[in-house]
Amino acid sequence: MSLAMKQQQNEEINLTPLSIAKPEAKLYLSFMYVAFISLFIGGLMGLLQVLVRSGDFELPLGIGYYQILTLHGVILALVLTTFFIIGFQYSLLGKTVGMSDKQRKLGWLSFWTMTIGTALTGTAILLGKANVLYTFYAPLKAHPAFYIGLALVVVGTWVAALVNWHQVYVWKKAHPNQKTPLLAFMVTINMIMWVICSLGVAVTVLVQFIPWSLGYTETINVLLSRTLFWYFGHPLVYFWLLPAYMAWYAIIPKIIGGKIFSDSLARLSFILFLFFSIPVGFHHQLTEPGIDPTWKFIQVVLTFMVIVPSLMTAFSMFAMFETTGRKQGATGLFDWFKKLPWKDVRFVAPFVGMLAFIPGGAGGIINASHQLNTLVHNTIWVTGHFHLTIATTVLLTFFGIAYWLIPHLTGRKLTPKIHKLGIYQTIIWAVGMLIMSGAMHIQGLLGGPRRSSFSEYGGTEQAAEWAGYQAAQAVGGTLLFIGIVLMIYIFMDLLAFAPKGEEEFPIAEEEEDAQPTPLWMENWKLWIGITIALILFAYTIPMIDIIQNAPPGSPPFDNIL
Repeated sequence: MSLAMKQQQNEEINLTPLSIAKPEAKLYLSFMYVAFISLFIGGLMGLLQVLVRSGDFELPLGIGYYQILTLHGVILALVLTTFFIIGFQYSLLGKTVGMSDKQRKLGWLSFWTMTIGTALTGTAILLGKANVLYTFYAPLKAHPAFYIGLALVVVGTWVAALVNWHQVYVWKKAHPNQKTPLLAFMVTINMIMWVICSLGVAVTVLVQFIPWSLGYTETINVLLSRTLFWYFGHPLVYFWLLPAYMAWYAIIPKIIGGKIFSDSLARLSFILFLFFSIPVGFHHQLTEPGIDPTWKFIQVVLTFMVIVPSLMTAFSMFAMFETTGRKQGATGLFDWFKKLPWKDVRFVAPFVGMLAFIPGGAGGIINASHQLNTLVHNTIWVTGHFHLTIATTVLLTFFGIAYWLIPHLTGRKLTPKIHKLGIYQTIIWAVGMLIMSGAMHIQGLLGGPRRSSFSEYGGTEQAAEWAGYQAAQAVGGTLLFIGIVLMIYIFMDLLAFAPKGEEEFPIAEEEEDAQPTPLWMENWKLWIGITIALILFAYTIPMIDIIQNAPPGSPPFDNIL
């Protein structure tokens, strides 16, 4: 057999998806169980929040507003997303590069470490011992179990990262001189970014918060703790977003009958996200004293660089949509749009998420702009922005993934009934979010604060202007909770009640005439080196300044919310 024929055969093997054994499926599903339980709990807390903020509802049984606000943020922004992402990424690598018994055992270690940490943190919040909100800003102090639990969740994700990297390493040894499968490459990038950025929150929790909460230190450096949090906090957004991009780039094309527009472009966009998603945390601290304005400006510029891979993704998606439509017979300027599978919920839910990212991304540019940030900072505009990007773009894509992933893992079929119900769920979610997030944006422009319970602020005229928008948020939030209930029903049906059968794990191939992907795109030492260099450039001098010229440390403020 000639060398060219051997290479062609290897490439064909590379594209053949692997089967997922039952022990692997059980591991992946365990992450999904926690994710969807978190969806219900966090969604219920969100419903209670918007009802309280309407001014027409009071929490029963002595439950505090900031108790449910903390639980809502932590359980949805950290637990739901992280468990779904880790389980989804395990399934992607299991399907493309395989998972050994040893790797699966370590996967279980990551699951139980994260689950125990979640239980500790959640218990502290439910007992009213951690009313510190999702950002847990010092000098608000939580019970030590809150911080220890968060640390365990992060450690569990590090174990998952090691498993993922080992899976790819083993595959590369068995397939030398071949490019890593696209989805495996993307998971590798996402976990490199995650481990680097989560070092920030790990340091502040282990070195600052846990000793402080245990009483071993009397004060805490507030500015340093917030800086370390936002070193982690903004790349966290991309840790949520990149798995959605994985589905957009490599799974949606298969669902609509198309192919990946450009493997090289997809990989390059992920490399750029790795470079520019971490050294940008200061744009969350533009109103924070103690940070030199020059470094704030530099990080704002780096923030705007993230727009480039986002636009590359938008171009790739719509180029793929049009190419697929024209192959199916579309002729007019926009006739390809009609060819998209509008009755397939696996496509419709993520597509609505894509559309939501247009205003969501535009709002992010406003938040990162120094002058405009001054207008919207700490207003409920920011909350509306997060609900567009995370609760719509990311979650609807995750829902779209669940429609095929859950039945594939359980050996069941996605029925026409669930297809139709899923379309209804997507519409309800989109309408509810349009009402709620739209009202949040407008109220924010009128000065409405975020993180606050209902108040008439002494009967001020400005606060009176907010009443209608707070009522609209209650309406939108109610619709969203209905959407959550529907999604939980769909999840349970696909898990245990749908008819037995085989559901496709859709992984798309690349267009035949696409340019070959250069092997230098997998120069990991170079990409990680550039990433670390950018981080050191953006953070070294300001961090030294923050430590050397530290403001007076603060004693803890315990249960003041």
